[in-house]
Amino acid sequence: MRLLRAIRLDSSDTFIFPSAAVPGEWAVSGAFVFSNVEPRMLQGKELAAFRSGFLGVPSLGWSTLAQIVEADGRDRLAAIDLLARCLIDRFGAPDLTAAQAAATEEIDFTASLCDHPPDTLIAVHRTDEGGMVREAFRSLRSRGRRKGWRAFSFLDADAEGGPAETVNLAALARGERG
Repeated sequence: MRLLRAIRLDSSDTFIFPSAAVPGEWAVSGAFVFSNVEPRMLQGKELAAFRSGFLGVPSLGWSTLAQIVEADGRDRLAAIDLLARCLIDRFGAPDLTAAQAAATEEIDFTASLCDHPPDTLIAVHRTDEGGMVREAFRSLRSRGRRKGWRAFSFLDADAEGGPAETVNLAALARGERG
């Protein structure tokens, strides 16, 4: 089994998002965070999180990229438990049973994104299409021999249709709507 962990290639997540995920913690899509939000009303750092953030668990910070890692059944259960606790403590889940069911669904969805080799990086792009949140994921792989990830060391992108828009990170950091 494979899951996602938050990764930070540079410090940009610390000033682009409301809070940054802790590198190495479990990562999930996190689209549920925006379920009661009008995406067109988001601005600045919250808009950046909506558009391109993976949710770190348990920090509930955001990460631009997530890394595919090998995981076992215990890791999966630990990730479900951490997320369930967050759903109760921070999102008002009515009880542990409901929180665990929702966390299991989110972790299983995350696992479904991990059909690439370990160490592949995954990026997300979210849009609001007529009141529905649409997520597109793409994988980023290093070309050539395997080396540790460094900023700008990935060269190959694999995307289904890829996002047509660009994001001005500097403008988002200043709180301007991109």
